[in-house]
Amino acid sequence: MNFHPELTEPKPLLPGTLRIVPLGGLGEVGRNMAVFEIDGRLLIVDCGVLFPEDHQPGVDLILPDFSYIEDRMDDIEAIVLTHGHEDHIGAVPYLLRLRQDIPILGSQLTLAFIEAKLKEHRMKPVTLAVKEGQHEQLGKFGLEFVAVNHSIPDALAVFITTDGGTVLHTGDFKMDQLPLDGRITDLRAFASLGERGVDLFMTDSTNAEAPGFTTSEVEITPVLDQLFANATGRLVVASFSSHVHRVQQVINAAHAHGRRVAFVGRSMVRNMNIAAEMGYLEVPANILVDARKADDMPPEKVVYMCTGSQGEPMAALSRIASLDHKLRVGPGDTVVLASSLIPGNENAVFRVINGLMRLGATVVHQGSARVHVSGHASSGELLYCYNIVRPKNVMPVHGEVRHLLANGKLAMKTGVPEKNVMFAENGVVVDLKDGRARVVGAVETHNVYVDGSSVGEITDTELKDRRILSEEGFVSVFAVIDSSNGKVVSGPEVHARGLAEDDSVFDAVLPQIKQALEEAARKGSTDQHQMQQVMRRVLGRYVGTKLRRRPMIIPIVIES
Repeated sequence: MNFHPELTEPKPLLPGTLRIVPLGGLGEVGRNMAVFEIDGRLLIVDCGVLFPEDHQPGVDLILPDFSYIEDRMDDIEAIVLTHGHEDHIGAVPYLLRLRQDIPILGSQLTLAFIEAKLKEHRMKPVTLAVKEGQHEQLGKFGLEFVAVNHSIPDALAVFITTDGGTVLHTGDFKMDQLPLDGRITDLRAFASLGERGVDLFMTDSTNAEAPGFTTSEVEITPVLDQLFANATGRLVVASFSSHVHRVQQVINAAHAHGRRVAFVGRSMVRNMNIAAEMGYLEVPANILVDARKADDMPPEKVVYMCTGSQGEPMAALSRIASLDHKLRVGPGDTVVLASSLIPGNENAVFRVINGLMRLGATVVHQGSARVHVSGHASSGELLYCYNIVRPKNVMPVHGEVRHLLANGKLAMKTGVPEKNVMFAENGVVVDLKDGRARVVGAVETHNVYVDGSSVGEITDTELKDRRILSEEGFVSVFAVIDSSNGKVVSGPEVHARGLAEDDSVFDAVLPQIKQALEEAARKGSTDQHQMQQVMRRVLGRYVGTKLRRRPMIIPIVIES
């Protein structure tokens, strides 16, 4: 679905008007990024990655499309990061390749996570740590930061003031009234900003379809405690590598039940060491143990905290399920997936669950026990926020189309006029002036794929070729043609890979290919490419009709 299929390139931006261009996170759960522009200056809020799905084989990450701003890097005032999750910070290293000295603003923990990531990319960023209640003026942009509660500590909403209007961007948030760290979403600040006037409210949509209020994190604690009490063998808990609160609960349960904790996975080790050093993770003495030493401990005395809760093929849990990891699980062991399913990851996660159960492990996940709660506001919380903030205009962000629509409808229920709800997807341009927001055009955006060391070199066409190769197989057809008379002097020969049938199944089509080549030569076709296309058409028609397959066909013609 495209909310605005008729849109064309927006007209040049008028002085004193604020332009908002989402480059990621709208119509998908991931790679969140929004560009704000006024009077020739740019501000970026978040710069995250999207993780690939099954129909994108070989892809490691998907980035926002920077082409809209790549020739305007000197106009960027700063990057504001709302929190430290990968779908909000993961693409920063790739943006900084275009200009390394862009200032990065974020909370202490968020900056610690991004600095560690950038160190791996051999980059030293320019950073400014901010906290709730802090005000900063960056050129044309005034910034105020508000504490919000999420599934990672130190998350912030940002209030942006410009000559074109004001914007309150929530980032990811929920309204947990009993958070583990005692840091609640500052609704008093939201109300105060509402009194001052919020021209555009950009709100997290991920949980907008869920009724009521998101369950508090504290309700997971007794469930984990019971799982630890009942477990007799190894315990493996999988979570996001940045979910400090969940790791804290696992550490607390392990300490209560006489187990030590081993972190598994490079990002898990890195992030939790940072969180512990900065005081965001409370670690009792002697509770942590190196994963290599944990292998020699009695199974009932250790819990492994690992990555891979979304079924990522190279993450620890997937490798454990496929017996490609030194950590082995089997009968008597318990694996807990302490995360929710990100849309699009269902098949990968269930594949991992089935693999672990095939090995004999007991698998506990959100569908069978309350081992995870969402980090996003449900519909009841969003309604509260709309009533408190009373925005003039609303732009749902961070979610698939169904989430954005559900969020927009909630805004309308609280009195926001339908024409003031900006339903947009990536690339749709919204202008704000004198308290009025309107859709004014769209810029072209594409998926930018990271594939090994290449960035942006893999196209959707090449991914389609990969899918064909994986699903339908590969067929090559070879012939040598006398360039003087067009006669076939050798071949044609057909070789197939990835088809159940033997190559002999193509014997019936070989005379047809030869006849088609010689007939094309008689009609004057001498171009090598034309002759290859003749072979492709004949063989493709035969394979489609006789074998009911559509493999990739590579024709090769050599002139003698």
